[in-house]
Amino acid sequence: MTLPAIREPSSVKLGLKENWQQFSLLLLINAFVGGMVGIERTVVPLIGANEFHIQSTALITSFIISFGVVKALANLVSGQLADSWGRKRVLVVGWLVGLPVPFMIVAAPNWEWVIAANVLLGLSQGFAWSMTVVMKVDLVGPKGRGLAVGLNEFAGYLAVGLTAFLTGYLASRYGLRPVPIYVGIAYALAGTLLSILLVRDTRQHVRVEAGGMSKEASPFSFREVFMLTSFKNRNLFAASQAGLVNNLNDGMSWGIFPLFFTTLGLGIERIGLLKAVYPIVWGVGQVVTGPLSDRWGRKGLIVGGMWVQAAGLLITALGGQFAWWLLGSLLLGAGTAMVYPCLIAAVSDASHPTWRARSLSVYRFWRDLGYAIGALSAGLIADRFGFSAAIVSIGILTFLSGTVYWWAAEETNKSS
Repeated sequence: MTLPAIREPSSVKLGLKENWQQFSLLLLINAFVGGMVGIERTVVPLIGANEFHIQSTALITSFIISFGVVKALANLVSGQLADSWGRKRVLVVGWLVGLPVPFMIVAAPNWEWVIAANVLLGLSQGFAWSMTVVMKVDLVGPKGRGLAVGLNEFAGYLAVGLTAFLTGYLASRYGLRPVPIYVGIAYALAGTLLSILLVRDTRQHVRVEAGGMSKEASPFSFREVFMLTSFKNRNLFAASQAGLVNNLNDGMSWGIFPLFFTTLGLGIERIGLLKAVYPIVWGVGQVVTGPLSDRWGRKGLIVGGMWVQAAGLLITALGGQFAWWLLGSLLLGAGTAMVYPCLIAAVSDASHPTWRARSLSVYRFWRDLGYAIGALSAGLIADRFGFSAAIVSIGILTFLSGTVYWWAAEETNKSS
């Protein structure tokens, strides 16, 4: 498949400086995308336990499973749609699908409504977040890829953390519903309007970049891109499995941590603080790790980051005091900041511009499938052996995934 013919304005140039206005707009929009997930990080598992009186951890985490599966599938098709429909259209569709989500959570008479809301949220995130990543990579070109991804993920996950803290604070004073969820309504309206009115498509930037490169004897069918990204290319395989495990432990922490901390006697506000520290450190750290990977390379940051995450999970599971849990959250955030932008940049490095959007969509399919696998496996382990056992198990798996990347992948940033 080739990109549709587009008239290329002579003024189209690659680079952050040359495209700072659109880049900044997309940063703001991705902050709203991240905020939509942040409204759920603290309060939704507690809604399941406290309002709907669900006893099974696996059943409570079912909302994350629905989110993760649908987001993974949306990621899988988002790259194909971006090449055929255009990036902006996919972004706008993502926001339109996400508009009902906060209203459904506010009005939910039972847990099935929350699960249904997360089906829509997963679809929305798969389209909207994917397009903010792809469009920023399109705008800056190959030289600033790590910086672009780092800034994008910074905006998104800083918003996740701040919103998790804000909703925890509001819930401690006004209850779990509806006041904390009103924040999501504001995010959804702002993100939709900005995407419709101000965002411009970036496919012409892709054509400018591809025009300066030799055409590879490379796959163009979706099936070939899927197989190459998933299994056949060692660098892309290593990134895909690391991304899956990274979001596996994130899905576990999303569903398990609020319940785990509640059993240890923490109130909602302090739980909100712990749930905020992790994504805030994750988000802010990417401003450093993204551009650092442009200079030092991706591999060392990815391997080290997976191992730091594993340490944070083990400290959280085995520590018995708030200070240890805070340290665990800091390490988990720092490790994820080392990994997250570097994996996206590594996949971009190893993909030709003409099929990069599809390769990123396949990588993000495997990565976000980790949400569902992590929530399901952690819920089942917790129901059988307890919360600590679930967290330790995922920590060990995270360490092993970093080791697989160290063994399988080469350095993809040849300019470092």
